[in-house]
Amino acid sequence: MKASLTEGGRPGTSAARWFYALKPASWPKLFVPALFGQVIGASPSHGFDAAALGWGVGFTVLGLGFIVLLNDWGDREVDAIKRGMFPEGCSPKTIPDGILDARAVGVAGLLFGAATLLVAAGAELALHRPLALEAGLLCMLIFVAYTLPPLRLNYRGGGELLEMLGVGMALPLYNSYLQSGSLPPGVWLWVVGFSLLSLGSGVASGLSDEESDRVGGKRTFASVFGNAAARRLTEACVLLGAAVWLGGSVAKPHWLPLWAVAPAVAMILWNFVAMRKVSAEAVTNAFVAQGEYKRFLHRAIWHSTMVAALLLSLRLGWT
Repeated sequence: MKASLTEGGRPGTSAARWFYALKPASWPKLFVPALFGQVIGASPSHGFDAAALGWGVGFTVLGLGFIVLLNDWGDREVDAIKRGMFPEGCSPKTIPDGILDARAVGVAGLLFGAATLLVAAGAELALHRPLALEAGLLCMLIFVAYTLPPLRLNYRGGGELLEMLGVGMALPLYNSYLQSGSLPPGVWLWVVGFSLLSLGSGVASGLSDEESDRVGGKRTFASVFGNAAARRLTEACVLLGAAVWLGGSVAKPHWLPLWAVAPAVAMILWNFVAMRKVSAEAVTNAFVAQGEYKRFLHRAIWHSTMVAALLLSLRLGWT
């Protein structure tokens, strides 16, 4: 990984460093719920608003830069601890490994945040959504409470719940609002199921940092309750998310049609089986096995959600 940032011992280009810092492998974590929210907010009677999609994508792209960069700035000390403890067990960290300067990362994160708010304000005016700016600010404040002073709830406990609230609820609901101007009743069942899946992702994200977080005073579910408990909760969240979607389809088939739910749930269960096969090996500090475990988890979440979104989009016209 380090070799990809340097050539012959010399630093790579500035563009390559910033691209690395923006962590492209993590982009689906925000793009999937944003696009999902856009689709479930649209209705066959009004069609799909391409302008609302554009504003939602703009908000998500800039918000991603805000979150990723300021998260690195806020986590720079505990990241340095992990690099010291496990130099071969994780990829280089943006600030501790000198890929970018801490001040540059912090300033860039703030600029991304300001641009995100400008997009939210623009969406409010262009789409006639009177709450777009306030709701966009609320989405951003969830992240602020997650990793930045004075709250830093990811260090005090509760970071996984904030991830569920921000990624699993706020982002898809915000995009649904941009698309429709309201929150259709069926949105809530879709979002509750997705929120449970997102909680599982938040819990699993702490697996690879269990011991370094503990040393650095960061209270995640994994660092407090241990690896095995974190895997059990992750897997329970996956099954509960699938159960909510399936149960919602039975109770409210006009909101969660079975033809969209069944393939998504099948995708979740297929990857859940694969998760379970590698679960016993994904123990503390088994970074390769943990990576495989989380790969199947992310497939369960992202692939199933996008399958549902694709199927739902087939009934929509474009406006």
